[in-house]
Amino acid sequence: MKTIVKATLEDLDKMVNIDYEVIGHTNRRDYIENAIELGHCIIAKNGGDIEGFLIYDTNFFECSFISLIIVSPSKRRKGNASLLLDYLMNISPTTKVFSSTNRSNISMQKVFHAKGFTESGIVENLDAGDPEIIYFKSK
Repeated sequence: MKTIVKATLEDLDKMVNIDYEVIGHTNRRDYIENAIELGHCIIAKNGGDIEGFLIYDTNFFECSFISLIIVSPSKRRKGNASLLLDYLMNISPTTKVFSSTNRSNISMQKVFHAKGFTESGIVENLDAGDPEIIYFKSK
């Protein structure tokens, strides 16, 4: 059975391994560890296995901003991103929740639309030739 819970430091190595599967390096280890320590990281678990995680903060104009949604490649299209988003919407300390994804990330755009997020703007020049689409949802 899948559950969503706050991540603990005991989860860190498994999360970094999933991140490595997705991006090919472990450069975000300290970032993930800091998010766990702040209580701003949730994980999707199936039994004892971590299938994905979400990191957020409240530094975006005093609104919640989801900075990362990472799902293990072998666990995609199984509802993990949707469960993480639903959970975050329930625990968000702010009414407004924002996130973003690249224009090339069609899969994540579909998840945001399916979960009721609306497009709220575009940021150019983060990744050359691949603008970042900002998404918004209110509690």
